[in-house]
Amino acid sequence: QVQLVGSGGGLVQPGGSLRLSCAFSRSITSFKSVGWFRQAPGLQREFVASFTSSTSTKYRDSVKGRFTISGDNAKNTVSLQMDSLKSEDTGEYFCYGNDNARNYWGQGTQVIVSS
Repeated sequence: QVQLVGSGGGLVQPGGSLRLSCAFSRSITSFKSVGWFRQAPGLQREFVASFTSSTSTKYRDSVKGRFTISGDNAKNTVSLQMDSLKSEDTGEYFCYGNDNARNYWGQGTQVIVSS
């Protein structure tokens, strides 16, 4: 059973930074892609960022230039550095891994951007 454990959320003022981390119970190199989605209250879950087995990264347009995704193969972790946070970044953030057979999800970590 693959497990993903997300952490690092919290309350931050607009313009601040947070770093999310996701620990995988299996090597991240065994996944086709890994990354993050988020879900604001009352809205659908949306893609935030990912990188693939070829180390290609993708970001949703609204976070480009502010968020950076990275992976540590030795620790089997995926991180999301979030800078210049805005109120619209508020939501629950879920890490995921896709291995072609299915998606695996972390339990979610809450990010609140508010003054």
